[in-house]
Amino acid sequence: MIPKTRSPRKPKGQGAERREEILDAALTLFGQKGVHAVSTRQIAELAGISQPALYAYFATKDEIAAELCVRAFAILGQRMAQARVDFTPTAACFDRCLRVYIQFGLDHPDAYRVAFMLEKAADGSFLEKTGGRPMEAGKAVFATFVEVVGELHAAGLVAGDDVEAVTQALWAGLHGLVSLLIARPEFPWVDRETLIATHVAMLRRGALK
Repeated sequence: MIPKTRSPRKPKGQGAERREEILDAALTLFGQKGVHAVSTRQIAELAGISQPALYAYFATKDEIAAELCVRAFAILGQRMAQARVDFTPTAACFDRCLRVYIQFGLDHPDAYRVAFMLEKAADGSFLEKTGGRPMEAGKAVFATFVEVVGELHAAGLVAGDDVEAVTQALWAGLHGLVSLLIARPEFPWVDRETLIATHVAMLRRGALK
């Protein structure tokens, strides 16, 4: 439920801290209501500042959403990079990389919503308004995923020769699971670990020889 009380106004001169408070407030509201249903006024109220004060840090709501997208991809990118440190082209490492994506979404559901579940605006101009930053950040993370599948393919383990297509299909499969767990927590899911293990195993059987 959206908080109905306004946070106490913050003293001036706390620029970096205030910017983070704006982003935190926006992430909370975006996760609860969706990006398009939230206004800068609501974000400012939850952050405990005036709407004009918010505009000193972000000119538009799209800029806030873009920053949150980029940050979400950065977290996922860091986790993928860590998984790549001792990666070898084996089925076990393949499973581990898939689980990195799943765990990221479950650890940061609000950030995942903004980065991967943002519905297209009526004017379809989010990417144009934000200079394509979210797309570029997302493509950089996806490129790491492609590298993982590429190494498996080079080792003769991938069932298929189109590495890009296999990677996109895996991503779609992972997104389906994560988005459902986030969007429909009330569904009578089986034990979560059982579900994740089953899903990863199905993706592995489809992608690897």
